[in-house]
Amino acid sequence: MGCDGGTIPKRDELVRVKQKPEQKDKDAEREFRWLHCALTQQRLEEPIAMCSMGRLYSKQSVIERLLEKEKMPEGSAHIRSLKDIKTLQLTPNPAFTDEDKTEGLLDTRHAPYICKLIGLEMSGKFRFVALWTCGCVMSERALKQIKGSMASSCPLCQVPYSVEDVIVLNGNDEDLELMKVKSEMREAKRKSAKKEKKNSKKTETETSVKTEAKEEPASTSKGVEKPTTTSSSTSHKLKIVANPKRLGAVNAMQDPELKRLKTDFSVAKDPKATDVYKSLFTSHKTDKEQERAHWITYNPFYN
Repeated sequence: MGCDGGTIPKRDELVRVKQKPEQKDKDAEREFRWLHCALTQQRLEEPIAMCSMGRLYSKQSVIERLLEKEKMPEGSAHIRSLKDIKTLQLTPNPAFTDEDKTEGLLDTRHAPYICKLIGLEMSGKFRFVALWTCGCVMSERALKQIKGSMASSCPLCQVPYSVEDVIVLNGNDEDLELMKVKSEMREAKRKSAKKEKKNSKKTETETSVKTEAKEEPASTSKGVEKPTTTSSSTSHKLKIVANPKRLGAVNAMQDPELKRLKTDFSVAKDPKATDVYKSLFTSHKTDKEQERAHWITYNPFYN
């Protein structure tokens, strides 16, 4: 039954104590975060993207979730459009095989991607960073060795970047707070650049309007000078026509048919008309010498 023969039981053997919580396997959790999508919890598929917090996603899964307009989980609620994620430029690991996906211990498996600069595997054992400007991925150790100033260019593609563009992939709680501050800095910088661009366009339009306004009075003054020359030429022509030496020539050039339309025209004075044609009118001399009225009362004055 126990307690005989000089055995001394301990207190924890006799008294039930509170059970300790089950501890997580840190290696398994680390591997899961680096190999699975933070949105769907499925294995990462290329193209692979990151958010402003440094979490890894399958880009196709993010696009499908945005198109379906489903509510994002709490860790990805800040993703509202494709502008909130950045496609990563990863370097495949030549030593990675299909057997590394399922077989072997976690410590002996090869990671699917490596750092292009110094060859470290992107398995979670070493800190990796990505640049928001170009999406290039490298180890933090390599970036610290190469970076010589606060604002420089990417060592892989030579795209310039600043401090707020460096994103720590799958960082701890302190890194998440820092990534949130950097995200706010990038947003403020983007808004200020957009405002400056808008103001520059506004100033350009104002200067163009002013130059056009200055050119308009000059063009109008030139347009006013032309009618003065035409008016002077027309007045000169009128003077030429009004010359008395030319009046006879002008009258001679008048059409004879137009003279017949005048009120003082008489057929009796027309030299081209025959005498028979003239006798048909009351202006003929035979009509004036007639003492009695004609039987046809064509003229009421003779009735």
